[in-house]
Amino acid sequence: MVPCQAAPAAGAQEPEVPPGREDGAGAGQPCIEAVGTEERRACGCCSGLPWPRCCEAPGTKKKAACPGLGLFYTVLSAFLFSVASLFLKKVEDVHSVEVSAIRCVFQMAFVLPGLIYYKTGFLGPKGKRIFLLFRGFLGSTAMILLYYAYQVMPLADATVITFSSPVFTSLLAWIFLKEKYSIWDLLFTLFAITGVILIARPPFLFGSRVTGIEGSYTDHLKGTIAAIASTVSAASTFVILRKVGKSVHYFLSIWYYAVIGLIGCVIALFVLNEWRLPHCGKDRVLLILIGVLGLGGQIFLTKALQIEKAGPVSIMKTMDVVFAFILQILFLNHLPTWWTVGGALCVVASSSGTAIRKWRQSVKKAKQSEI
Repeated sequence: MVPCQAAPAAGAQEPEVPPGREDGAGAGQPCIEAVGTEERRACGCCSGLPWPRCCEAPGTKKKAACPGLGLFYTVLSAFLFSVASLFLKKVEDVHSVEVSAIRCVFQMAFVLPGLIYYKTGFLGPKGKRIFLLFRGFLGSTAMILLYYAYQVMPLADATVITFSSPVFTSLLAWIFLKEKYSIWDLLFTLFAITGVILIARPPFLFGSRVTGIEGSYTDHLKGTIAAIASTVSAASTFVILRKVGKSVHYFLSIWYYAVIGLIGCVIALFVLNEWRLPHCGKDRVLLILIGVLGLGGQIFLTKALQIEKAGPVSIMKTMDVVFAFILQILFLNHLPTWWTVGGALCVVASSSGTAIRKWRQSVKKAKQSEI
């Protein structure tokens, strides 16, 4: 047995103790073991395992402890967001901006202890603050517009339109992140636009009689425009989150989202003169649940994007549409029209196609880099 702790040469530095082994476990154990006349090469980490199995090369990513955890987070996030949108449909006489402000308050209250516990600070790294500011502004804008769309149009219609965000994400990533945008991406974009048109059903294409909507067609059109604007804002948020990556704690990302959103909502409520507390106790409970469920969905979605590739996450987000249709039929007694089903198929096909293609490109690029 040849001990691994050899005396350091003159002027040489003492080797550092590897992380996680400061307790002395394994100290003084032999890391080169003679077997007959042959010796096994071992790493200097003194783990007792032959090199290179004992440790990974610098810069390599470790495999997730639980495969599929990011996809599970995505499904859970979709369910929480869908239930929150259902509760929003049940709330009466409360403006969407006020609902957004209440949700931001709950997010701040729940995220603040996490920021203190993880010692992340309240501003974040200097080089990332501008991205966090844009993330907060665009994210809160998407939330307000989405809540308005939920209030004035069927739940499934608004959800399907917002589900086209991966298509806009690809377009924005091509513009700002210099990612490739091919003829396939253009084809998926046209599919998504077709789906949105089938849901919006403009009178110059479908005539003046439009069935299967809630309220007047004017409100339906306003909700469609709000849903599209929310989709673009959400796609911009996705691009920013991918740009920031894991360099910023997900609690800090949600903190910016809540703070900037609350400031914007308060200003908008004073300008619109729409601030009023709900009179019904049931509405107050629903508003609290909307805030809690929205916070949970935001946390799980952010975590999913940080530990899983964007392609699988986008594919799994098809559950948003599934949950929306189920909840609308079961609890709102509103059967979707065939136009909505056709539009949903177009949007889901385009979004899934975009996600699958990006996923295959990333896998192919990773294999080439390994070679």
